[in-house]
Amino acid sequence: MHIAIAGNIGAGKTTLASKLAQHYNWDVHLESVEDNPYLKDFYEDMPRWAFHLQVFFLNSRFQQTQQIQNRTRGVVQDRTIYEDAYIFAKNLHSSGMLSERDYQNYFRLFESMITMVKPPDLLIYLKADLPKLIGQIEKRNRDYESGIRLDYLKKLNEHYDDWIANYKYGKVITIDVNNMDFVARPEDLGYIINKINIELFGLF
Repeated sequence: MHIAIAGNIGAGKTTLASKLAQHYNWDVHLESVEDNPYLKDFYEDMPRWAFHLQVFFLNSRFQQTQQIQNRTRGVVQDRTIYEDAYIFAKNLHSSGMLSERDYQNYFRLFESMITMVKPPDLLIYLKADLPKLIGQIEKRNRDYESGIRLDYLKKLNEHYDDWIANYKYGKVITIDVNNMDFVARPEDLGYIINKINIELFGLF
């Protein structure tokens, strides 16, 4: 089985992915964040570094997806390759921070890659409003995230809602995480696990 966790920056994807992998005794594949050489520069000057950042993430996610497809165990993935294109690159383009030429170049690369990608068996979308996202971002205190603008997060949320409403690659569960805490309240994690068990295994 392959479960993927989708959601905006600060929604709790990494935490939930790690918790689910521990529960099911599956592998976990996290997003390449700490080793991304463009993130800090991107948040300081988005138009200049948008294309570089997106290509790095796209390649990293493609390599990760290839590893997942060759797995012998279940896996939980933190964010999908689809989000790179349909959320982040699309948002940068519509906001004028990724030129038409770069966006078309990027999207053709993405379209070539997904012909070799199998979608997850289940996508879990963590839906969170801005106060939740901001609180989580502040709590983890990553230097390069200190420059994230509110309008950027807001636009990403809009793109996520639109993408999920039209998601066509398989099963999807939307979880409102505004009042959830997977770490402090085990019942919140249990609620999500129960949803997964019903959807994937028919267990009640």
